[in-house]
Amino acid sequence: MTNTSSLNRLVRFRRDLHQIPELDRDLPKTLKYINHVLSGLNCLVFSPTRSSACAYFDFGREKTAAFRSDMDALPISERTFLPFMSLHENKMHACGHDGHMAMLLELAVRVDSLTEPPPCNLLLIFQPAEETSGGAEDICLSGILEKYNVSHIFGFHLWPGLPEGEVYTKSGPMLARSSELDVDIYGKSSHIARPSEGLDALYAQTLFIKSAYDMEKSELPPSELRLLRFGKAESGTVRNAISAKSSLLGSMRAFSDETFDYMKKRLAEIAADTQRLTGCDINIRLSEGYPPVINDSKLYDAVCSFLGPNAPHALKEPFMIAEDFSFYGKYVPSLFFFLGAGDRPSLHSRDFNFNEGILLRGADFYTRLLGFEF
Repeated sequence: MTNTSSLNRLVRFRRDLHQIPELDRDLPKTLKYINHVLSGLNCLVFSPTRSSACAYFDFGREKTAAFRSDMDALPISERTFLPFMSLHENKMHACGHDGHMAMLLELAVRVDSLTEPPPCNLLLIFQPAEETSGGAEDICLSGILEKYNVSHIFGFHLWPGLPEGEVYTKSGPMLARSSELDVDIYGKSSHIARPSEGLDALYAQTLFIKSAYDMEKSELPPSELRLLRFGKAESGTVRNAISAKSSLLGSMRAFSDETFDYMKKRLAEIAADTQRLTGCDINIRLSEGYPPVINDSKLYDAVCSFLGPNAPHALKEPFMIAEDFSFYGKYVPSLFFFLGAGDRPSLHSRDFNFNEGILLRGADFYTRLLGFEF
């Protein structure tokens, strides 16, 4: 199998899938395409959860190695003006999932043509809803990791800002636990000339934000990486009336449950203090979010040792983004990789694109891991 034929196939997979982006768990065209490719290979193709696809290659081994790709796109109107632009209005593969799927399909094709069986059976997982509600958790709860005796799992994400075609990862915490944070503050409106007759929700909002930011900055040691920020704030209706309601939309992130739980507890205390000072009622809602991606240290060391000079580069610091690949790590040792996309527009932007040649580097990296046993 030549690099040219592999690259041509990767480009075809990526461009075909790029044109049919679909959201969340509503992925009929994407699944039809993936199942069509997999159905021509010597593997068991099945769907363990709604809108998912798996390919199991049985080589009669005791253990199984798993590889995962996400499939869903984003509700974004594409403006790359590529000849293979999205055919679906306000839907775009702006996070590289088309590339992730292409690499895993290419791996499936390569596995099907192996002359010598690898040391592990292989389970390729195509999952929905990474961008929304955590399709990875559904896959884990389906029981397939236990059924097929999965010993470890790998995943990739294209990453702008890292050198093009280079693979990066790190041992331990890599990506953050993330939760969406909504704060509603209820006061009482009055004419601004009679402020004592009202309860100022805007004032309460400013107190709450300052106290929350001060807590995140000063109450935890610098070594405990975390984030607490609000990106949207609304309050009031007109300039000459005390605000009766404020709302805040933000995000809270951390790399340990202890840090996350501490900030959550303190936010509740700050809300109670602000209520006492202002008389306003404050309601805080935190989404469940995704756990942190914690790469298994033993798996990381074993993979680096196995790959030798082809081992991935080590990231110096974890990233504050979240990824539902984290759910797999709660069930089996997991290792997540970044594939550098170079100096490109950011993920989730309307003009995101990448050099398709990096997909060959990613597929080759995956192929080397076929010989790994953990």
